[in-house]
Amino acid sequence: MSTDTAAPANAHGAPPSPPPPLRLVHRGRVRQLDAVPADRTLLALLREDLGLTSVKEGCASGDCGACTVAVADHGPDGALRWRALNSCIRLAHAANGCAVWTAEDLTQDPLIARTGPLHPVQQALADAHGSQCGFCTPGFVMSLFVLYQGRPAGTPVTRDEAVEALSGNLCRCTGYRPILDAAQAMTALPPATVDTAALHTLLAAAQPAAQPPAPLPDTAAPAYLAPRDLDSLLAARARWPHVPVVAGGTDAGLWITKQHRRLTQVLDVSRCAALQRIDTQDGPHGRTLRIGAAATLHDAFAALQAHWPSLRDFFGRFAGQPIRHGGTLGGNVANGSPIGDSMPLLIALGASVVLLRHGARGPEERRLPLEDFYRGYRQTALAADELVGYLDIPLGNGTAWPEVHAHKVSKRFEDDISAVCLALALWRDTEGRVVQARIGAGGVAPVPTRARAAEAALRGQLWQADTVRAAMDALQSEFAPLSDGRASAAYRRAVLGNLLWRTWLATAAAPDAPPVRLDEHAPWQALLQTTAEERA
Repeated sequence: MSTDTAAPANAHGAPPSPPPPLRLVHRGRVRQLDAVPADRTLLALLREDLGLTSVKEGCASGDCGACTVAVADHGPDGALRWRALNSCIRLAHAANGCAVWTAEDLTQDPLIARTGPLHPVQQALADAHGSQCGFCTPGFVMSLFVLYQGRPAGTPVTRDEAVEALSGNLCRCTGYRPILDAAQAMTALPPATVDTAALHTLLAAAQPAAQPPAPLPDTAAPAYLAPRDLDSLLAARARWPHVPVVAGGTDAGLWITKQHRRLTQVLDVSRCAALQRIDTQDGPHGRTLRIGAAATLHDAFAALQAHWPSLRDFFGRFAGQPIRHGGTLGGNVANGSPIGDSMPLLIALGASVVLLRHGARGPEERRLPLEDFYRGYRQTALAADELVGYLDIPLGNGTAWPEVHAHKVSKRFEDDISAVCLALALWRDTEGRVVQARIGAGGVAPVPTRARAAEAALRGQLWQADTVRAAMDALQSEFAPLSDGRASAAYRRAVLGNLLWRTWLATAAAPDAPPVRLDEHAPWQALLQTTAEERA
């Protein structure tokens, strides 16, 4: 196990205190590991400390899925929660108090009752010849195991469900057809059941001790602090503003695996119960959907989709399922990436970010429109002693409800980073006139941004082709995107306008009408010429 040779002192001169014990439920018992460094990944813990070598490291960035493991814990509602997670970018301490399975555990865990030598997931893959070189196969097994556990026994799996469950797993040998066949066949095989009553008991026994509020100034700073209550979390942030903050670790994990940074101290917000909650609130301006910053992307997207079902396909293209199971909406917002897919949508929805800090009488709040939260490339308005607390999305008063459209363009259909993202919330009256419009854009500026000029071109106008053309011109003139490995600036400008045109075609164009040309010339010729000029 690697450790720092000389841990740097904290802001008050004291070195970090030793990390707390780490407890995992594994193969029917609680296992305790001591002195696990704050920045050790779950993958390293499983492979090097526990000898579970079926879990692999491929990309070390949560992209290929070879490192996928199954994790069970008690969710925010207290129910048993099954997740497929990328262990390569998951901090080991983030699994403290959880149950963890790798592919080899499915035939070794006494909590799993089988009727055959293999688990049905493994048997189905073997029967369908779903493995060739085998490197990625353990990750597929674990994603399918989570799919298997998350449904009533014997319930058939559809092709679409299988594709979604495997969206974070890549196979370069056999191809997906036999793997998808196995996914559909696994629930028809003799079942394997997990003793959930025993699992609940073990999870309760594995829970880490409650951490006290922030210590006095002369007390050593903790190496890994994961407070469960909001007051303790904000006190810790105020006491140690220099300590890196992590939530799901889907971005912070890359600091370790790609930048080779050493984190001797970590403040983990993901255990705070108040920040995991998602609920609706009534206020002076109507109802608001409040999403805690520590709510997973999976849960946050489900809450948003419940109000806007049209967003389902857009959410399905956000990374892969293990990232959505592990990452948090607050983390995506706080990251401030100009290509973060959630921010354009939240901007279009009129979301506000609620920032929290420790106060003498309890948490103090500061609220900003999300588009005002970003000050520059990966720069936000967050003060050193503040944390992102909540995202508030207005739900209106029941009479003014926007139609929402969101589009993402990337080189790969799923589990990929955007080249361009566009989201539009549109309010129209009974005559088809645009009463209000909000547009969020990503990938075309240093920050996720609001397209105010395009909104102005739409506002007060009939939702028709000429109006949309004018808004497209405004949208393309409003931004000066960069060229990079994902797309050229000319491509981004062209796509940005065309995504607005796609929205109009989907909502207003007659289905049997002839195509409406954007241009009397061939657009692709102009695009190629502009791109060539830029490269020259």
